Amino acid sequence: MHVVLWDTRRNDIQKDFAGGLGMGLYSGQGGARGRQIRRWFMRDYRPVAMNFAFLAAIFKRLGHTVEYSLDEVPTADLYIFNPGLITLGLEIAEMKIILQKNPSAQIIVTGKTAYALTEAFAGINVKIAKGEAEQLLWKLDDVLNSDQQVVDVGTVQDLNQLPYCDWSLFSYKKFSAKFDFTRFPTAYIQQSRGCTFTCNYCPYIIIENKTRFRDPELVADEIRYQSEKLGFRSFKFRDPLFGLDRKRALKMAEEVRKLPRKVQFSIEGRIDLLHEEVLRELKSAGLTSITVGVESPDAEKLKRYKRPPIQDQKQRDFIRLTRRLGLRTVCQFLVGFPEDTKDSILNVLHYARVLNPTVANFNVVTPYPGTEFFGKVKDQIAHFDFSKYNEYTPVMKYHHLTADQVAEYHSKCFTKYYFRSRWLKENAHLLWPVLQRFGIGLGPGKNESNDPEFEVEATTPAPTLSLPIVDLAEVSNCESSGLQRRAA
Repeated sequence: MHVVLWDTRRNDIQKDFAGGLGMGLYSGQGGARGRQIRRWFMRDYRPVAMNFAFLAAIFKRLGHTVEYSLDEVPTADLYIFNPGLITLGLEIAEMKIILQKNPSAQIIVTGKTAYALTEAFAGINVKIAKGEAEQLLWKLDDVLNSDQQVVDVGTVQDLNQLPYCDWSLFSYKKFSAKFDFTRFPTAYIQQSRGCTFTCNYCPYIIIENKTRFRDPELVADEIRYQSEKLGFRSFKFRDPLFGLDRKRALKMAEEVRKLPRKVQFSIEGRIDLLHEEVLRELKSAGLTSITVGVESPDAEKLKRYKRPPIQDQKQRDFIRLTRRLGLRTVCQFLVGFPEDTKDSILNVLHYARVLNPTVANFNVVTPYPGTEFFGKVKDQIAHFDFSKYNEYTPVMKYHHLTADQVAEYHSKCFTKYYFRSRWLKENAHLLWPVLQRFGIGLGPGKNESNDPEFEVEATTPAPTLSLPIVDLAEVSNCESSGLQRRAA
């Protein structure tokens, strides 16, 4: 059987994010500065969704030929779709075109969007594998032979049984995550799935609310395999809670250190789970960047949405520690809760400026189908045009603001965050890691003390300077460009 993995990158979609529902990119509102920030966000060419890389390996193991298609419709016996939420409409249109041209073709729809919105496919001759796509390794025939449109395939209980991802079908040499790394290409890797927390707006817990693990030795061996076979030089862990099991995290660092080829890697987790001992060990193994969710400085608000808040001082200490260790931090912030006001949104901006991470990403609270939040606020949703559910567009009816006002203050968060001298001063050694060789940025320094001026900045906007947004892609060429001599 010939299988086509059909995909698209339209609507700026990054399918592996937002728990697999996919997200878009910042639209660039806010004038010239907003457009410049958008260009910075668009530098990456992210890998395809990880479940497609698994499926490429799975269908080959099952004896089928596999082809990847980006916005094209080659001839096949079976088409696999992994629709993102913001591309759902156009992907359904493609399914209808395929069935019109080739009525005998079979289509299986997988992924989180299909799981949450099975009703979107009513009346279309497709099968929905409801659960984790990788279950097709064991349940492909069950899905194809079922007389039901929706087939519950469940989840992979033993992640060690999965084959290594097969990235060879894709344009993998282009893959990059420049917020995290200076060496490319970049692949996704995974040592765990699922989340044990209960944030009611989070799409990561739509399918289940627990965590499953792969053995660290197996993960390290996959990193070795991918780096030797395809030349990957960096790996982005797609675990939402890296560090949940401290012993596994330390073992992961130990195994990666043993690899014959040095690689860079990044992780995502909660600040209160990533202790200094773990960070130092991971750093010694090649860790370069950490993504964490700060969300909001308003602890009571977070509690209302079932997110356990983290103490302010712990968050400040974490950013200072990672900066001293030479690790980039990518902090996620949320604006646009139903009850938000101008002051509450700008307070998120002010808090981001106090923490001053390497990258601050301001997302608009989005009511994702399948989440508890979606059910609670359904009557407050302005429209159900899912192509707008990209995490950067307000789609709700707000108590105190219009959607246009939320969009305006959201764009200010970006433009007022990045165009500051302090942001560049404290993060220069992370933007250009070669500066660390000269001791720049690795000491505590005045800006990493408990200086009272930081409290002032929380309520007083810092001046916005016309500083260029730094292109991290230049880092890999910094030695040949003479940056070392200038730093000296």
